[in-house]
Amino acid sequence: MGFEERGERFRDSVDYIRAMAEDYPRRQTAHGTLSGGIDMLPKPASGRLPLLITGGSQQSPDWVARNGDGWMTYPRDAATQGRVVGEYRRRIAEAGLPDKPVMQSLYIDLVAQADAAPRPIHLGFRSGTDHLRRYLTEVRDLGINHVALNLRFNGADIEDTMRRLADKILPEFHS
Repeated sequence: MGFEERGERFRDSVDYIRAMAEDYPRRQTAHGTLSGGIDMLPKPASGRLPLLITGGSQQSPDWVARNGDGWMTYPRDAATQGRVVGEYRRRIAEAGLPDKPVMQSLYIDLVAQADAAPRPIHLGFRSGTDHLRRYLTEVRDLGINHVALNLRFNGADIEDTMRRLADKILPEFHS
């Protein structure tokens, strides 16, 4: 299969992973044949390995809502993020499924000045802790359950950054 079939390969991979949670699974997929001769151990404690779909993964929004155990999306402006999360949750409800978590990635470059205004960087922003705290509050209120902070583009000392996150951000959001 080539690049154009990547969406089909993704669905096939999800089916394969789900099948591996069964006892001695039997399934024919593009990834190979499970003939009942092998078993995956340990089995997921919940009986099913939770899978988070990242972005759209070349699938329809309805497929993502029905087949994932949660959704990992990208940062967007507040109005768009609120609409997108609302549409995802509507699709889950229409499928008769229980609500599922929504996560978001966010690249940050945390500067020393707490009140520094935000400046865009790739999939995130450079700012002080004040703006980061306001932003996290806003996306939480929009229905984002978890934000994965990525420090790849952080210019400050990592230990200092972690200390500022622990002192200025985590107390408000950690439960």
